[in-house]
Parts: sequence; C-alpha cells; structure tokens
Amino acid sequence: MARLKDKYKDEIAPALAKEFGIKNPMAIPRIEKVVINMGLGEASSNAKLLDVAAEELKSITGQKPVVTKAKKSIAAFKLRQGMSIGTMVTLRGERMFEFLDRLISVALPRVRDFRGISGKAFDGRGNYTLGIREQLIFPEIDFNKVEKTRGMNISIVTTARNDDEARSLLKGLGMPFRQ
Repeated sequence: MARLKDKYKDEIAPALAKEFGIKNPMAIPRIEKVVINMGLGEASSNAKLLDVAAEELKSITGQKPVVTKAKKSIAAFKLRQGMSIGTMVTLRGERMFEFLDRLISVALPRVRDFRGISGKAFDGRGNYTLGIREQLIFPEIDFNKVEKTRGMNISIVTTARNDDEARSLLKGLGMPFRQ
C-alpha cells in the first residue's frame, strides 16, 4: 500500500473526524482523484509536440494520457473544432497516492525559489488546483531530452464539503502551504 494512503487511514482521517465533529466514517473528507492536464496551444501547428508531451506525462504519472480535443473553433488562435490541443491523465487509487507522495516530497521542493503553494486556489467546493510552470521538477524527466519546458495543471478533487475541510486534509497529507 502507498505510504500516503497508510498515513491517511492511520493519522489524518481520525484527526479530521475529531476536528470537524464527524461521526460517520464515510463523511470524512478524502481525495477522490487527481487530474493532471497539459495544454499545448502550439500543438495545432506541430502535431509531434503532442506525442512528446504525452510521453512525458506518461513517465511522470505511470499511466497513458488521453489526448484532449478542442470543443469550439476559435479563428484568432487558428483553432478548429476537434483539433488535438492537449493531454490529460486522471489518477485514482494507489497511483493517485503514489503521485501525490512524489509531488509533495520530491517535486515541489525542487521548484526554484520555493516558498510554499498558495492557499487561495480552492474552488469553494473543496477541490484544489495547482499550476506548475515546468515539467523538469519531476525526477522522471530526463533534462537532456527536453526540447521545451511545458507547464501543467494538477487538480486534486476531494469529497470535502468546503474549502476548510479540504485545506485541513491537504495540510495533513503534507502539502506545503504558504503562511
């Protein structure tokens, strides 16, 4: 079992139940899924970029990414409906906890001038979205093979009813929020 999952079951879940006065164990906030999205606007002109980005995302997450397509045509961006413009991965279960563990303990501390992540990126329903500017913070990416740095969005979806419960859950997992 993943190290973070053990920590959640043994320490975090009982602490959250006590902190928020939750008696039903199914009502304790937990992480449902983690969605990693890499949008590539320049993929409309160069299709090979999509393959490289998909391969990088696969090495980071350990799961094959899905190619996302444009929903609408936008003439200003030279974008037509149905064109491939990004890749995404949805992680659940063991892979989700493994990825979060690597993100919190290895990748985020490798960010240049890191002072913690913003505590304001909650959506009001207990979900947190984190933007990363370059994929090089993950140790799975070989620095010599990277042609261009790309960013990604990481959305952590929880069963928390509000932002305070989600913040306590993520803080318990070790997410380094700014003071």
